[in-house]
Amino acid sequence: MNNAGHKLIGVISDTHGLVRPEAIEALEGVELILHAGDIGNQQVLDTLNEIAPVVAVRGNNDKGEWAQSLPDWEVVEIGTVSIYMRHDLNELDISPSGAGFQVVVTGHSHKPVVEERRGVVYLNPGSAGPRRFTLPVSVAHLHILDDKVQADLIELSV
Repeated sequence: MNNAGHKLIGVISDTHGLVRPEAIEALEGVELILHAGDIGNQQVLDTLNEIAPVVAVRGNNDKGEWAQSLPDWEVVEIGTVSIYMRHDLNELDISPSGAGFQVVVTGHSHKPVVEERRGVVYLNPGSAGPRRFTLPVSVAHLHILDDKVQADLIELSV
């Protein structure tokens, strides 16, 4: 996908205050970073902002003054592609396909998932923060070319 119209978006979630060097490396070269919540602290956002602009939503563990300005959900438009972001998929209160979204980005479960339902790509990058149980530590890349979307999960070797 080495096309002039190609956009590479980094997707990360559930950092819980930890930005691993492996996550930074995996996100190098992206044009935008989407953080699907449970960020942990302002330093995480500051560190990610050094790589690319960040759009973030508040997770259930994001408390305190630094998190008050974070929205519960966000809509990101990249060309003709609309992305709906929410921390917890179970709190989705819209029909993404009915609302015209091509992508739904969530976090919360720490389980990396890419699946298509009714023409919508559902992407959970998994957790890039402290390891939980035996779940992988991961981030994702979202490739957008015109109106085509492809998501790739990237397991970090930590």
